[in-house]
Amino acid sequence: MVSTSFICPDFVYWLSIVSLSIKVSMPGKIQLLLSLYVPLKSLSIEKKKTVLNLLPEPWPFSSCPSKHDPLEALPWARALSCPGLEATDGRALRPIKFLRVVETESEKTSKTLEKQMGRINESVKKEAKVKNDFNEMPIYQHQRRLGMAMGQIRGGKMGWLSWLCLLFLLSTTCQLSCTCSSSNSSSSLSSGHLCHPDDNSALLQFKKSFSIDTSRERELLNGTTFYFNSKISWQKGKDCCTWSGVTCEKITGHVIGLNLGFGGLQGNIHSNSSLFSLGHLKRLDLSYNDFRGSPISSKFGGFVSMTHLDLSYSNFSGPIPSEISHLSNLVSLNLSHADVTLDTLSLNRIVQNLTNLRELDLALVDMSSVLLDSFKNLSSSLTTLRLNYCHLQGNFPESIFHRPNLRVLNLGFNKNLTGYFPKSNWNSALEVLHLSNTSISVDWHHLTRNFNSLRGLYLRNCSFVGSYLAFLGNLTQIMQLDLSSNSFGGQIPWSSFLNLESLVYLDLSNNNYVGYFPEVDSNSTSISSLYDFSKQQLVGPIPRHLTELCLYGNQLNGTIPSWLGSLPSLEWLDLGSNQLSGNIIEFQSRSLIGVLLNDNKLHGPIPRSIYELVNLRWLFLSSNNLGGDLEFEKFSKLKSLMGLNLSFNHLSLSFNHLNNNTWPQLWLLDLSSCNMREFPYFLRTSQNLNRLYLSHNRIQADIPKWLLDLGKDSLMYLDLSHNFLTGTVRQLQWKKLQYLDLHNNSLQGELPIPPPSTYYFFISDNQFTGEMPPTICSLSMLRILDLSNNRLSGKIHQCIGNFSQSLSVLDLRNNKFHGVIPGTFSKGNVLRNLNLNGNQLEGSLPPSLLTCTELEVLDLGNNKIQDTFPNWLESLPKLQVLILRSNKFHGDIGNPNTKFPFQRLHIMDLSYNQFSGLLPTKYFEHLTAMINSQEHGLKYMGEGYYQDTVVVTIKGIKFEMEKILTFFTTIDFSNNTFRGDISSVISKLKSLNGLNFSHNELTGTIPPSFGKMSNLEWLDLSSNKLVGDIPEQLANLTSLSKFNVSKNQLAGPIPHGKQFDTFENDSYSGNTGLCGLPLSKTCSAHQSPPPSFQQEDDLEHGNGFDWKVVLMGYASGVVIGISVGYLVLSNGKPNWLVEVV
Repeated sequence: MVSTSFICPDFVYWLSIVSLSIKVSMPGKIQLLLSLYVPLKSLSIEKKKTVLNLLPEPWPFSSCPSKHDPLEALPWARALSCPGLEATDGRALRPIKFLRVVETESEKTSKTLEKQMGRINESVKKEAKVKNDFNEMPIYQHQRRLGMAMGQIRGGKMGWLSWLCLLFLLSTTCQLSCTCSSSNSSSSLSSGHLCHPDDNSALLQFKKSFSIDTSRERELLNGTTFYFNSKISWQKGKDCCTWSGVTCEKITGHVIGLNLGFGGLQGNIHSNSSLFSLGHLKRLDLSYNDFRGSPISSKFGGFVSMTHLDLSYSNFSGPIPSEISHLSNLVSLNLSHADVTLDTLSLNRIVQNLTNLRELDLALVDMSSVLLDSFKNLSSSLTTLRLNYCHLQGNFPESIFHRPNLRVLNLGFNKNLTGYFPKSNWNSALEVLHLSNTSISVDWHHLTRNFNSLRGLYLRNCSFVGSYLAFLGNLTQIMQLDLSSNSFGGQIPWSSFLNLESLVYLDLSNNNYVGYFPEVDSNSTSISSLYDFSKQQLVGPIPRHLTELCLYGNQLNGTIPSWLGSLPSLEWLDLGSNQLSGNIIEFQSRSLIGVLLNDNKLHGPIPRSIYELVNLRWLFLSSNNLGGDLEFEKFSKLKSLMGLNLSFNHLSLSFNHLNNNTWPQLWLLDLSSCNMREFPYFLRTSQNLNRLYLSHNRIQADIPKWLLDLGKDSLMYLDLSHNFLTGTVRQLQWKKLQYLDLHNNSLQGELPIPPPSTYYFFISDNQFTGEMPPTICSLSMLRILDLSNNRLSGKIHQCIGNFSQSLSVLDLRNNKFHGVIPGTFSKGNVLRNLNLNGNQLEGSLPPSLLTCTELEVLDLGNNKIQDTFPNWLESLPKLQVLILRSNKFHGDIGNPNTKFPFQRLHIMDLSYNQFSGLLPTKYFEHLTAMINSQEHGLKYMGEGYYQDTVVVTIKGIKFEMEKILTFFTTIDFSNNTFRGDISSVISKLKSLNGLNFSHNELTGTIPPSFGKMSNLEWLDLSSNKLVGDIPEQLANLTSLSKFNVSKNQLAGPIPHGKQFDTFENDSYSGNTGLCGLPLSKTCSAHQSPPPSFQQEDDLEHGNGFDWKVVLMGYASGVVIGISVGYLVLSNGKPNWLVEVV
């Protein structure tokens, strides 16, 4: 870009008039204005308007000019954002929606465009550290926009050699009468004064104290190359006023401005730094560097002339010093950072002393201890206040809304922040309001009537009071409107939105809207109006000005209307996760950058127009019913593609005729379940690839060497699961890998160990052999480790208990590990699931398991553990599943030692051990989760990347449950040597689905109170020494589908009616005293059977249930039958049952 640091504003004014009046392409004109931006800032408002009026309408990238400063309407901030780090289902996040920038004069400073680009770019790197849900526009949603704008500008065909000559000749004349300076080149060319020697020395010493990272020069994900202020090329012996980022006072030569934003500085800033000797500094920008956790020195408070201070996102840490309040001349203060804190005392001093402050940005600063009344004393001249992600708590002062000059207020993502809108004395000048993810009560009626200057309104996941949306009041200037994640329902009030003439961005995603899109009425004389056929009324004009429409995560149905494909300015369309059907429409607009139609019911082929959208960067069509053979070569024109997701359709993808086609910007590729038979070889050149998903295909081959070398410095997510991969896996060298899934293949050899950066490692259901490598102890970031169903042997490393404080799931089941369970579980661990089932482990249980206070699933079944019952586990507050079956546990269970033992336990399997003594009645009295379960609906245990599994015995058959229903409750004490009576206390367990006391030495009678266990689906009391009759009350158990009392000493008539009419002879065999159906032995006269019960209504086919599924429900019980029926209907198979063991 041409340097304009020496060009006079008056000269720039006439140069702009001439330049924009001649025949030059629009990108060329925009690039010229970008080049002249700094000197244009100093022009009067009228001269700015004269220059900008030479640009034809509509504005090329953004909106109308600001009434305060028309120059601020230029579209600086338009760039491409990367997706979020992770998603709950293990797949890639959808790309974050981009928003237009709506900022006023108060939002801007004299920072250069390169500075803005650098800051925005660096924020992408910090995305994971800050927060996954960081959807607040001013920080990184700008990045998507700026890259696109600059990419288009670079495509301009302006004759730059001519411009360079013209600028050189005319600017030389200009220098005779005026001088100018900028943040990039600040020489005082007309003064003749050199940099003050003390300042020169201080700057060189300051630079020497850091290393300079130049690797940040090309970080943009959209492929555009930029060079930022990352090289501090300060040379000794040269005038420091000519150095990059340095501004000098014209007369004295003292350094008054230092702009090192995004400078690549790495190192610590100490209190004795030479920086603090630059006593004349007025502007200091150190943003987006890496000061390695240095505290913010109190010496920053010594710059008495300072007007602008920016220390944001530079890896400072600790408290903000109260000495900052000494900077009484400050106009702009930006201390945004995630590791910085601010207390009430320091905040009070800042707001009381900085009376000239106009811009205050404290985003991400931890202010959880701050008393919110401190904000009442903020300067009345304040125009911008950003307090998003600050952990603010309590009632926010209403007086802030009265500030007369406030233009931008961002309180977003402070969930514990409460408050109300004022009822009067509103600040009608407010232009940007962010209240997303707060608990502030939003009165829509008052807001829409009073904030009539609003151009950006962001109310994601808010607390609304009163009526909303039906009336938009005075929001006639609104350009960006975010009402996502608010549980709004009914039909979208299209008439309210379509008549907002300035609206360019609308986000209604993650609500509960239903209904259809409005359509063009073919019978109407107007082809530009939309008609709501459900209401039989016109709703408004086709929104041709709309650039972004986000309706993700609703319940919209019908087809996608064709008018959406013809919107000339549309850049982003997100209709994912609805119930839309039909074919995908043809898109006529070449401006589209993102098309997200995933998780719908769309069918047919991918339309041809998709392959012509040369600016397209994100295309998500996954989880639909799209079909047909697809040659990947069809995407060859889409060279800007960054994210492509075609997974889980009915496509058959092949890679013929690709030749040398490459997609250099490709960042995410998801081709799961695309019937692929080979690895996509074209990826070998995709060195920027971050996420690759090729699961559920038909690839039968070794993992190729080129794939293991792919993206060594970029790849973070790799999923090759559910294929037919063979061979061994050599050393994995991906430096940034976080997610690796190779499970369900035929891989063999030694277990590969991913890099230390890995969070999630799935390699189950393969044929790996040998011992667990000791290098596994280096995975200190690991959250889930699943090595199950392999042939691994040896001892479990002692480090397993403490090598990662983040470990949530440790699944080593069905291997050949031997030895003892490591006793190294450390305090503060977050282990949620420990599954060691199916190994050869011995010894006793380690007491350190008590440190696992987050433990929900403990499965130690099918080992050789010798111990007594671990009643000390009863104090684990979250334990829900305890499996000890098939070990060598022995002795009495005894009584509990705590008041509420096992309070959340709902699966307890102690079968096939050597337990003896009486049944643990005292425990049965306190199993809270089985007495009254609070769980309802089809919810499963587990987390986003991992579903808990367990093997249980249901009606005598072992099943492996791939998913555990949260309300599934069972007790299995079978095959031990328990003795004594069965206590009626057990009947208190009303949520119990299954009870198995078989193969013990129990005596006495069957408690009649069992008839009150209304959720009981199977009851097995076989192979004991029970006497008496079968209580007729058991006939009330309408869910009972398996009943076994065989091999006891029972006598008398068998109840009949309801479920008892479905049981076979084997349920009663071995009880010679029983009589009545289904046995052949009839009862005598004095043994009259209990009264018969009315039969259930005939089973019918209805509500979409196949009769076989309903019969399964009748024969197997509600939990098992209906749940399987529901899942069969949803997925075509009972996906919670893996197999019969």
